[in-house]
Amino acid sequence: MSFFANIDWSDIGQACLDTLIMLGGSLILTIAFGLPLGVLLYLTGQGRLSQNRVANVVLGVIVNILRSVPFIILLIVMIPLTVMLVGTSLGVAGAIPPLVVGAAPFYARLVEGSLKEVDRTTIEAVQAMGATTRQIVTGALIPEALPGLIAGATVTAVALVSFTAMAGVVGAGGLGDLAIRFGYQRFQTDVMVVTVVLLVVLVQIIQYAGDALARHFTRR
Repeated sequence: MSFFANIDWSDIGQACLDTLIMLGGSLILTIAFGLPLGVLLYLTGQGRLSQNRVANVVLGVIVNILRSVPFIILLIVMIPLTVMLVGTSLGVAGAIPPLVVGAAPFYARLVEGSLKEVDRTTIEAVQAMGATTRQIVTGALIPEALPGLIAGATVTAVALVSFTAMAGVVGAGGLGDLAIRFGYQRFQTDVMVVTVVLLVVLVQIIQYAGDALARHFTRR
């Protein structure tokens, strides 16, 4: 037990809770913003239902710019906007805006890719029945692409776990903050090991649950 001499399990429990809150809140918002953005990227693409080269290029550039900014830099750059939105740049609340801005463009590209894999004959059949673009998206595109959308959300959730760990650098709380303040700055190896193990376990749970859910909808 001497190896765990520096471990305060109440701090570990609070850090786990903070990480789960950050992950859950940011994932919901990421899907809420990333899914429509991915659908727009798909619809405005060449040969698609609402082809619009200008809109597609503008959206693509915005997505690519946000995806190209390293998350640790995005955290710092967004501090004024984060304070304006949630009143603070620290803690769980202060981490969620940059988490969403960093992950939503990533998920949008995954959504676009999943929609491109939908069989065009399915879309054409629904279109021939007189369905509107909205009806095609909600009644054919998204249901057909659902396994891919779930897989994309799983990949995004795993990426968000690493983002929440990096957010600890600016005092966002969670396991990353604990690892940096105690494991790195105070050279408490036991704290570092425990936080890393917990993050690995969390990623494994997310991956297993996401894969199982995607398989379920694939069989339907």
